[in-house]
Amino acid sequence: MFTATTVVAVPCHFCQEVNEIENVPVQGFANWQRGELIQNALPELNTDQRELLISGICPKCWDERLGSD
Repeated sequence: MFTATTVVAVPCHFCQEVNEIENVPVQGFANWQRGELIQNALPELNTDQRELLISGICPKCWDERLGSD
């Protein structure tokens, strides 16, 4: 079965660097936008990628400003 994917570009709210997340399933992204929990809609993404989509904070800034835990 073919799964359509896309690249999602997210600018970090702190450093303004644009982070690209590749191979994001289009249907899963749409399901998340419609209210499905991100971990259910996009289980293919790792936790840093999902957090970037939710908060708009890149992993580097998250660790520097908010701590790694």
